[in-house]
Amino acid sequence: MTQEDFKLRQKHVMLDDIMHVPVDIAYTDIGSGEPLILLHGIPTWSFLYNNVMDELSKHFRVIAPDFIGHGWSDQRDFFDRSIEVQAKMILRLMDHLNIESTHLIGHDTGGGVSLILAINNGERVRKLILSNIVAYDSWPIDDMLALGNPEWSNKSLEEIKNFLLEGYDVGLTDKSQLTETFKNGIIAPYITEMGKVSLIRNASSLNTNHTTSLIDRHGTIQAETLCLWGVDDPWQTITDGERLASEIPNAKLVRLKNASHWVQQDAPERYLTEVLKFLNEN
Repeated sequence: MTQEDFKLRQKHVMLDDIMHVPVDIAYTDIGSGEPLILLHGIPTWSFLYNNVMDELSKHFRVIAPDFIGHGWSDQRDFFDRSIEVQAKMILRLMDHLNIESTHLIGHDTGGGVSLILAINNGERVRKLILSNIVAYDSWPIDDMLALGNPEWSNKSLEEIKNFLLEGYDVGLTDKSQLTETFKNGIIAPYITEMGKVSLIRNASSLNTNHTTSLIDRHGTIQAETLCLWGVDDPWQTITDGERLASEIPNAKLVRLKNASHWVQQDAPERYLTEVLKFLNEN
Protein backbone atom coordinates (compact mmCIF):
# COMPACT_ATOMS: atom_id res chain seq x y z
CA MET A 1 0.00 0.00 0.00
CA THR A 2 1.31 3.48 -0.81
CA GLN A 3 1.67 5.95 2.01
CA GLU A 4 -1.11 8.05 0.48
CA ASP A 5 -3.57 5.15 0.73
CA PHE A 6 -2.21 4.22 4.17
CA LYS A 7 -2.76 7.78 5.38
CA LEU A 8 -6.30 7.87 3.96
CA ARG A 9 -7.16 4.73 5.93
CA GLN A 10 -6.04 6.24 9.23
CA LYS A 11 -8.50 7.63 11.74
CA HIS A 12 -7.93 10.60 14.05
CA VAL A 13 -8.93 11.31 17.62
CA MET A 14 -8.22 14.22 19.96
CA LEU A 15 -7.04 12.81 23.29
CA ASP A 16 -6.91 14.84 26.48
CA ASP A 17 -5.27 14.22 29.87
CA ILE A 18 -1.89 13.61 28.24
CA MET A 19 -0.64 17.17 27.70
CA HIS A 20 -1.92 20.57 28.81
CA VAL A 21 -3.96 20.59 25.59
CA PRO A 22 -5.66 17.77 23.67
CA VAL A 23 -3.45 16.11 21.07
CA ASP A 24 -4.41 14.71 17.68
CA ILE A 25 -3.55 11.02 17.31
CA ALA A 26 -3.58 9.25 13.95
CA TYR A 27 -4.14 5.51 14.00
CA THR A 28 -5.17 2.54 11.88
CA ASP A 29 -7.93 0.27 13.20
CA ILE A 30 -8.66 -2.73 10.96
CA GLY A 31 -9.75 -6.34 11.34
CA SER A 32 -11.69 -7.98 14.14
CA GLY A 33 -11.10 -10.30 17.08
CA GLU A 34 -8.63 -9.92 19.92
CA PRO A 35 -6.93 -6.51 19.87
CA LEU A 36 -3.30 -6.24 18.78
CA ILE A 37 -1.54 -2.89 19.08
CA LEU A 38 1.54 -2.23 16.92
CA LEU A 39 4.07 0.32 18.17
CA HIS A 40 6.74 1.79 15.91
CA GLY A 41 9.93 3.65 16.80
CA ILE A 42 12.09 6.52 15.56
CA PRO A 43 12.56 7.81 12.88
CA THR A 44 9.53 5.97 11.54
CA TRP A 45 5.76 5.88 11.97
CA SER A 46 3.12 3.16 11.80
CA PHE A 47 3.81 2.77 8.06
CA LEU A 48 6.74 0.61 9.20
CA TYR A 49 4.17 -2.21 9.55
CA ASN A 50 2.79 -1.70 6.04
CA ASN A 51 4.01 -5.09 4.77
CA VAL A 52 2.51 -7.10 7.65
CA MET A 53 -0.49 -5.15 8.94
CA ASP A 54 -3.14 -6.42 6.53
CA GLU A 55 -2.18 -10.05 7.08
CA LEU A 56 -2.29 -9.57 10.85
CA SER A 57 -5.75 -8.02 10.50
CA LYS A 58 -7.05 -11.32 9.13
CA HIS A 59 -6.52 -12.77 12.60
CA PHE A 60 -6.80 -9.81 15.01
CA ARG A 61 -8.21 -6.35 15.44
CA VAL A 62 -5.08 -4.40 14.57
CA ILE A 63 -4.56 -0.91 15.98
CA ALA A 64 -1.45 0.94 14.82
CA PRO A 65 -1.08 4.48 16.19
CA ASP A 66 1.45 7.11 15.26
CA PHE A 67 3.22 8.32 18.38
CA ILE A 68 2.83 11.96 19.40
CA GLY A 69 5.07 14.02 17.10
CA HIS A 70 5.53 11.08 14.73
CA GLY A 71 3.84 10.25 11.46
CA TRP A 72 0.53 12.07 11.01
CA SER A 73 -0.17 12.54 14.71
CA ASP A 74 0.17 15.97 16.31
CA GLN A 75 3.42 17.66 15.28
CA ARG A 76 2.99 20.95 17.09
CA ASP A 77 6.14 22.18 18.77
CA PHE A 78 5.18 22.51 22.43
CA PHE A 79 4.94 19.11 24.07
CA ASP A 80 6.99 16.17 25.32
CA ARG A 81 7.52 13.13 23.08
CA SER A 82 9.35 10.83 25.54
CA ILE A 83 8.54 7.13 25.73
CA GLU A 84 6.90 7.70 29.11
CA VAL A 85 4.47 10.18 27.55
CA GLN A 86 3.86 7.83 24.60
CA ALA A 87 2.95 5.06 27.06
CA LYS A 88 0.40 7.40 28.64
CA MET A 89 -1.01 8.12 25.18
CA ILE A 90 -1.44 4.40 24.42
CA LEU A 91 -3.44 3.94 27.61
CA ARG A 92 -5.67 6.88 26.70
CA LEU A 93 -6.16 5.50 23.19
CA MET A 94 -7.07 2.10 24.61
CA ASP A 95 -9.63 3.77 26.87
CA HIS A 96 -11.06 5.68 23.91
CA LEU A 97 -11.38 2.44 21.93
CA ASN A 98 -12.85 0.56 24.93
CA ILE A 99 -9.94 -1.89 24.95
CA GLU A 100 -9.42 -3.29 28.42
CA SER A 101 -6.36 -5.39 27.50
CA THR A 102 -4.41 -6.11 24.33
CA HIS A 103 -1.62 -8.04 22.72
CA LEU A 104 1.26 -5.64 22.16
CA ILE A 105 4.07 -5.51 19.61
CA GLY A 106 6.84 -3.00 20.20
CA HIS A 107 9.74 -2.09 17.93
CA ASP A 108 12.65 0.28 18.62
CA THR A 109 11.39 3.07 20.96
CA GLY A 110 7.95 1.46 20.71
CA GLY A 111 9.55 -1.45 22.52
CA GLY A 112 10.59 0.87 25.31
CA VAL A 113 6.98 2.01 25.53
CA SER A 114 5.90 -1.64 25.60
CA LEU A 115 8.22 -2.38 28.52
CA ILE A 116 6.77 0.56 30.47
CA LEU A 117 3.22 -0.67 29.84
CA ALA A 118 4.00 -4.29 30.69
CA ILE A 119 5.65 -3.27 33.96
CA ASN A 120 3.35 -0.47 35.12
CA ASN A 121 0.06 -1.63 33.60
CA GLY A 122 0.56 -5.37 33.31
CA GLU A 123 -3.14 -6.14 33.64
CA ARG A 124 -3.68 -4.43 30.27
CA VAL A 125 -1.10 -6.45 28.34
CA ARG A 126 -1.97 -9.98 27.20
CA LYS A 127 0.97 -11.22 25.12
CA LEU A 128 4.05 -9.11 24.46
CA ILE A 129 6.34 -9.11 21.43
CA LEU A 130 9.58 -7.14 21.65
CA SER A 131 11.38 -6.70 18.36
CA ASN A 132 14.80 -4.98 18.17
CA ILE A 133 13.77 -2.60 20.93
CA VAL A 134 15.55 0.10 22.87
CA ALA A 135 16.49 -1.19 26.31
CA TYR A 136 19.15 -0.78 28.97
CA ASP A 137 21.65 1.94 27.96
CA SER A 138 21.98 1.00 24.28
CA TRP A 139 20.29 4.18 23.08
CA PRO A 140 19.99 6.82 21.78
CA ILE A 141 22.39 5.87 19.03
CA ASP A 142 24.84 8.43 17.63
CA ASP A 143 22.65 9.35 14.64
CA MET A 144 19.69 10.14 16.88
CA LEU A 145 21.88 12.15 19.25
CA ALA A 146 23.01 14.22 16.28
CA LEU A 147 19.45 14.59 14.97
CA GLY A 148 18.27 15.89 18.34
CA ASN A 149 20.51 18.96 18.08
CA PRO A 150 18.21 22.00 17.66
CA GLU A 151 20.60 23.36 15.03
CA TRP A 152 19.43 20.61 12.69
CA SER A 153 16.31 22.72 12.11
CA ASN A 154 18.55 24.81 9.85
CA LYS A 155 19.23 21.87 7.54
CA SER A 156 17.36 21.64 4.26
CA LEU A 157 14.60 19.13 3.66
CA GLU A 158 16.84 17.40 1.14
CA GLU A 159 19.55 16.97 3.78
CA ILE A 160 17.03 15.50 6.20
CA LYS A 161 15.69 13.17 3.50
CA ASN A 162 19.17 11.88 2.64
CA PHE A 163 20.05 11.41 6.31
CA LEU A 164 16.91 9.35 6.90
CA LEU A 165 17.30 7.24 3.78
CA GLU A 166 20.87 6.33 4.74
CA GLY A 167 19.61 5.04 8.10
CA TYR A 168 16.86 2.99 6.52
CA ASP A 169 19.42 1.46 4.17
CA VAL A 170 21.87 0.58 6.97
CA GLY A 171 19.08 -1.10 8.95
CA LEU A 172 18.14 -3.56 6.17
CA THR A 173 20.02 -6.73 5.33
CA ASP A 174 17.94 -7.41 2.21
CA LYS A 175 18.61 -4.26 0.17
CA SER A 176 15.86 -5.17 -2.28
CA GLN A 177 13.44 -4.27 0.51
CA LEU A 178 14.51 -0.62 0.27
CA THR A 179 11.70 -0.15 -2.24
CA GLU A 180 10.41 3.14 -3.59
CA THR A 181 7.12 2.51 -1.76
CA PHE A 182 8.96 2.05 1.53
CA LYS A 183 11.32 4.99 1.03
CA ASN A 184 8.64 7.43 -0.07
CA GLY A 185 6.25 6.28 2.64
CA ILE A 186 8.50 6.16 5.66
CA ILE A 187 9.95 9.67 5.13
CA ALA A 188 6.73 11.40 4.03
CA PRO A 189 5.65 12.91 7.40
CA TYR A 190 9.06 14.44 8.00
CA ILE A 191 9.82 16.11 4.67
CA THR A 192 7.96 19.31 5.47
CA GLU A 193 9.19 22.21 7.55
CA MET A 194 6.85 21.31 10.41
CA GLY A 195 7.62 17.60 10.08
CA LYS A 196 11.37 18.27 10.11
CA VAL A 197 11.18 20.19 13.38
CA SER A 198 8.91 17.53 14.88
CA LEU A 199 11.40 14.83 13.94
CA ILE A 200 14.19 16.79 15.64
CA ARG A 201 12.09 17.21 18.78
CA ASN A 202 11.32 13.48 18.75
CA ALA A 203 15.05 12.75 18.73
CA SER A 204 15.76 15.27 21.49
CA SER A 205 13.25 13.49 23.76
CA LEU A 206 15.19 10.21 23.80
CA ASN A 207 16.37 9.51 27.34
CA THR A 208 18.41 6.49 28.42
CA ASN A 209 17.11 6.88 31.97
CA HIS A 210 13.64 5.84 30.85
CA THR A 211 14.83 2.30 30.17
CA THR A 212 17.63 1.95 32.71
CA SER A 213 15.01 2.73 35.37
CA LEU A 214 13.11 -0.40 34.26
CA ILE A 215 15.95 -2.92 34.48
CA ASP A 216 15.35 -4.11 38.02
CA ARG A 217 11.64 -4.58 37.17
CA HIS A 218 11.96 -6.69 34.01
CA GLY A 219 11.41 -9.67 36.26
CA THR A 220 7.96 -8.38 37.23
CA ILE A 221 6.55 -8.67 33.69
CA GLN A 222 3.79 -11.26 33.76
CA ALA A 223 2.86 -11.30 30.07
CA GLU A 224 4.06 -14.19 27.97
CA THR A 225 6.81 -12.58 25.91
CA LEU A 226 8.50 -13.16 22.58
CA CYS A 227 11.79 -11.40 21.86
CA LEU A 228 11.81 -11.49 18.06
CA TRP A 229 15.14 -10.13 16.90
CA GLY A 230 16.77 -9.35 13.57
CA VAL A 231 20.26 -10.67 14.26
CA ASP A 232 22.10 -8.25 11.94
CA ASP A 233 20.93 -5.13 13.80
CA PRO A 234 23.94 -2.79 14.22
CA TRP A 235 22.16 -0.64 16.82
CA GLN A 236 19.90 -2.69 19.09
CA THR A 237 21.99 -5.82 19.05
CA ILE A 238 21.03 -9.44 19.61
CA THR A 239 22.83 -9.26 22.97
CA ASP A 240 19.99 -7.11 24.30
CA GLY A 241 17.43 -9.58 22.98
CA GLU A 242 19.22 -12.41 24.73
CA ARG A 243 19.43 -10.46 27.99
CA LEU A 244 15.76 -9.49 27.91
CA ALA A 245 14.71 -13.08 27.25
CA SER A 246 16.71 -14.17 30.29
CA GLU A 247 15.31 -11.47 32.60
CA ILE A 248 11.60 -11.56 31.69
CA PRO A 249 10.17 -14.64 33.46
CA ASN A 250 7.92 -16.04 30.74
CA ALA A 251 9.97 -15.07 27.69
CA LYS A 252 11.62 -16.76 24.77
CA LEU A 253 13.97 -15.52 22.06
CA VAL A 254 13.61 -16.13 18.34
CA ARG A 255 16.54 -15.03 16.19
CA LEU A 256 15.75 -13.93 12.64
CA LYS A 257 18.96 -14.50 10.72
CA ASN A 258 19.75 -12.38 7.68
CA ALA A 259 17.47 -9.64 9.00
CA SER A 260 18.37 -6.33 10.58
CA HIS A 261 16.76 -3.49 12.53
CA TRP A 262 13.74 -2.74 10.31
CA VAL A 263 12.76 -6.37 10.60
CA GLN A 264 9.10 -5.96 9.58
CA GLN A 265 10.28 -4.59 6.23
CA ASP A 266 13.43 -6.71 5.97
CA ALA A 267 11.86 -10.16 6.43
CA PRO A 268 8.06 -9.70 6.48
CA GLU A 269 7.13 -13.33 5.74
CA ARG A 270 9.35 -14.78 8.47
CA TYR A 271 8.31 -12.01 10.85
CA LEU A 272 4.63 -12.80 10.28
CA THR A 273 5.20 -16.51 10.71
CA GLU A 274 6.78 -16.06 14.12
CA VAL A 275 4.30 -13.43 15.31
CA LEU A 276 1.24 -15.49 14.37
CA LYS A 277 2.73 -18.68 15.76
CA PHE A 278 3.35 -17.00 19.11
CA LEU A 279 0.03 -15.20 19.35
CA ASN A 280 -1.96 -18.29 18.39
CA GLU A 281 -0.24 -20.60 20.88
CA ASN A 282 -2.48 -21.90 23.70
